[in-house]
Amino acid sequence: MGTWAWGNQFLWGYDPSQDPELQATFEAAVAAGLLTFDTADSYGTGRFNGRSEALLGRYVAALAPERRASVCVATKLAPFPWRLGRQGYRRAFEASKQRLGGRIDLVQLHWSTARYAPWQEGPLLDGLADLVQRGEAGALGVSNMGPRRLRTVHRRLADRGVRLSSLQVQLSLLAAEPIGAGGVADVCRELGIQLIAYSPLALGLLARPLNRQTWPAGPRGTLFRRLAPALVDLQAEMARIAGGQPGGLAAVALNWCRAHGAMPIPGLRRPAQVEEAAAALRWTLNPEERARLDGLALALQARMPANPFQSD
Repeated sequence: MGTWAWGNQFLWGYDPSQDPELQATFEAAVAAGLLTFDTADSYGTGRFNGRSEALLGRYVAALAPERRASVCVATKLAPFPWRLGRQGYRRAFEASKQRLGGRIDLVQLHWSTARYAPWQEGPLLDGLADLVQRGEAGALGVSNMGPRRLRTVHRRLADRGVRLSSLQVQLSLLAAEPIGAGGVADVCRELGIQLIAYSPLALGLLARPLNRQTWPAGPRGTLFRRLAPALVDLQAEMARIAGGQPGGLAAVALNWCRAHGAMPIPGLRRPAQVEEAAAALRWTLNPEERARLDGLALALQARMPANPFQSD
């Protein structure tokens, strides 16, 4: 479960009045067995910066001890330009840990700086590896890296005896590049790295009923209007698969990610959305369904915008 929307006013229209429903959503997710929660120190816009981590920490703390122990708390630290050197993340890590109630099971580099400040990334990664080796964080992951950079980082960490646990990238039926030949999905399988798919529902577009005529407000609505006309064939195939399975279109999109070895982390804000996501765990795509969706996804001309910090 992703928590990007928690505290984000610009894209998701966050308001503190939503907090009780967000807590109910979190509790429903835990009850349904969705136990990995991903956040970041940069989540939350304006005066709500850090809100996502703070809310997650509060909700985890409210769980019964046995439930709390079953949850995985993951966060990402942004390589802002002023975070430099092997100790560049020290203050940020301590601040995140405090907001999260003293616990970080997976700490992740939020994006690669290889394309614009390659000298910055290595020392920051070494600092994160230090945290794992000292037991201050449970495991180390990275985000927004392509195949070449992923191999380089994996070698660097392996040389000092630190396992690279995960890679998080944008992956959905509207952002299928990672599953292409030689893509990061192949590299993750080869190196034993857990692939995490963020935005697996393409900001919610892939979960929309086919006959819905209204659009979200703001930038999401603008993007949906631009992409929707090109998705007729893909959505028809998704609807055909969804017809005999629980969870609707959302479950199809999530199970497509799972069929490629990825753990999808959909952003959930309402308990009803948890029900759709949890339903995906009750079935899987068969090889023919996956192949048809692969063909449609890779042939699409309309794609989700690429992350500008994604490395090669």
